[in-house]
Amino acid sequence: MRPPDPSDPVPSDDGARPLADRLRPASLDDYVGQAHLLGPGKPLRRMLEGGHLHSMILWGPPGTGKTTLARLVAHHCNADFIALSAVMAGVKDIRAAAEAASAARRESGRRTVLFLDEVHRFNKAQQDAFLPWVEDGTLVFIGATTENPSFELNNALLSRARVYVLRSLTEADLLQVLQRALRKQSAIEVEEGALEAMTVSADGDARRALNMLELAIDLAGAAEPPRITQAIAREVASGSLRRFDKQGEAFYDQISALHKSVRGSDPDAALYWLCRMLDGGCDPRYIARRVLRMASEDIGNADPRALTMALEACEVYERLGSPEGELAIAQAVVFLACAAKSNAVYRGFGEAMEDAKQRGSLDVPLHLRNAPTRLMKNLGYGKGYRYAHDEPDAYAAGEKYFPDEMAPAQYYRPVPRGLEIKIAEALERRKRK
Repeated sequence: MRPPDPSDPVPSDDGARPLADRLRPASLDDYVGQAHLLGPGKPLRRMLEGGHLHSMILWGPPGTGKTTLARLVAHHCNADFIALSAVMAGVKDIRAAAEAASAARRESGRRTVLFLDEVHRFNKAQQDAFLPWVEDGTLVFIGATTENPSFELNNALLSRARVYVLRSLTEADLLQVLQRALRKQSAIEVEEGALEAMTVSADGDARRALNMLELAIDLAGAAEPPRITQAIAREVASGSLRRFDKQGEAFYDQISALHKSVRGSDPDAALYWLCRMLDGGCDPRYIARRVLRMASEDIGNADPRALTMALEACEVYERLGSPEGELAIAQAVVFLACAAKSNAVYRGFGEAMEDAKQRGSLDVPLHLRNAPTRLMKNLGYGKGYRYAHDEPDAYAAGEKYFPDEMAPAQYYRPVPRGLEIKIAEALERRKRK
């Protein structure tokens, strides 16, 4: 099985194939984007120019050229190319590919690239299945994934393959892709700004951009002469959501960016990431729950209103739904970003939890125990307890509340911001009594 070649005859059903598939680059010179990998002197470029072939994982968002790059690697290194998809393939297909690769090596000495798209969909046992053939050089493995390999791939596989990170294409990259596609079409006019509208909507995805262009060409064909107008471009781009995988890397990256923008007191960035998530289709209830967490973790007692505001935003959204209720979430996000910050409760809670786990089941001191029965009173339960409200300033100076076997610890350390300034002052006054 030889690699694809630009001189191959066009199949008779070429017109039935999507434009994105028909226009796959046949050489590195036609490949757009990923200059950090394929630019002069860059790692993958040096590997190809030296004819060195090794197993690799191509990790990046959809439409960034992972499949195309795998084909070009095989072609550039004069290797056979076998493509499988983890969505449909299984261990049986991997074995068949290994047998074909062994035969090719015996007969012609050619190496074989096994390309597995969506490799993260293989379970751990399936990933282990082709390791022996990768190990002995029968197969050069190239996997493509949109998910973080650190979480989705076996360590054994990662140790045998180099990970290359592909980036989303820029709008300039996508414009270059669309212009190249138009040069291969019959004469068609394009109104100024029409292609740019599609590149914005494509959101870094070349496949999406070419699919929109293909649809625009079909719609423009009804005019004489054929012309892609801005109206057509807006029509094919309508309803296109930003890239947002609710189960994948983008999901956690964006919620992390929102949380850190709030923590960093940047309301503008926080609003941006909130809108990115909503625009991408994230459930506003999920965001509202995370905002509740931010209120306790990063604002805490520096401004207790933050937790109230976040909780009320959740309730407002439940009453109004989308899109009206989303404004309440935005209001809470801005308030949290602008509020005084404290993680004192968050840190103190973590330290106290660690002590609770490490110190075992220490007894509650007798004077702190409840004594609802005569037997308990006779055993000393509650004896010597000082009722704080009967003490000056409602504070029983010197009273001990920790277990007898444990020295008093300080977990909560108020920060010099917001309401916690006054809390710290009050605690300090009590210590002096």
